[in-house]
Amino acid sequence: MTMAVSAPPVISATSSGAGVPGGLFRTETSYSTPGEPSRLTHNMINSFMANNHSGSAGVGGIGGASGGSGNTNTNECRMVDMHGVKVASFLMDGQELICLPQVFDLFLKHLVGGLHTVYTKLKRLDISPVVCTVEQVRILRGLGAIQPGVNRCKLITRKDFETLFTDCTNAR
Repeated sequence: MTMAVSAPPVISATSSGAGVPGGLFRTETSYSTPGEPSRLTHNMINSFMANNHSGSAGVGGIGGASGGSGNTNTNECRMVDMHGVKVASFLMDGQELICLPQVFDLFLKHLVGGLHTVYTKLKRLDISPVVCTVEQVRILRGLGAIQPGVNRCKLITRKDFETLFTDCTNAR
């Protein structure tokens, strides 16, 4: 099953993949059965962001309004640059929070034993991740930032990620 895209891709993930082949999105087939729709591709997402959200803070966002009177839209996902790669982020209470499983997959999995090790390090470093809402998880799944079967996700600040990354690189 194929998905139609209304326009050609506009934005690329950045040229320097920083050791991550293919940038943010995987090129292999998604974990789906023949009856399921394919995973969104990098080109589809960039096309969507360029066509439908070009006025959104210069980066483009995906997601609906969270409701409330003037509250920060916690469901608006923006793609931000981290070490030369685009990663998913949400703005919550004035802080940019990035997807922990995604940055683990992109930057940390070759440095540590597994995600459990990362959570142990977070506890030791006194870093408290924020649990994603159901809608945020859906958005991240749709972007390919997390695997299709994942139902939970946590977010951390950029500063906390840098602390964690430094800890992981110094532990070797």
